[in-house]
Amino acid sequence: MHFVYILYSEGSQIYYVGQTPDLSTRLLFHNELSEKSFTSRHRPWELARSITVRNRSEAVLLERYIKGRKSKAYVQRLVADDEAVMKLLQKLNIEPLAPGG
Repeated sequence: MHFVYILYSEGSQIYYVGQTPDLSTRLLFHNELSEKSFTSRHRPWELARSITVRNRSEAVLLERYIKGRKSKAYVQRLVADDEAVMKLLQKLNIEPLAPGG
């Protein structure tokens, strides 16, 4: 199992999209452990959405698609709307494993 996640920094009003097999450890890394990185400069981060997929290949495909859109409005729609997430998974032929999050 793998996760694509969307983080939100209220202080910077930006989103960050990533993928990982271990969501809790990755969130800890972004908020506390990383140094001199993009995410360390925009702390604190909150988990705005996670999407569970079967494997890393699907996670990378989904992450790249979302990042490729280069649209804050699109990311906000994914955060707010389970149906938008389901449509995206269908478009990429990824079987949903769990509802949004």
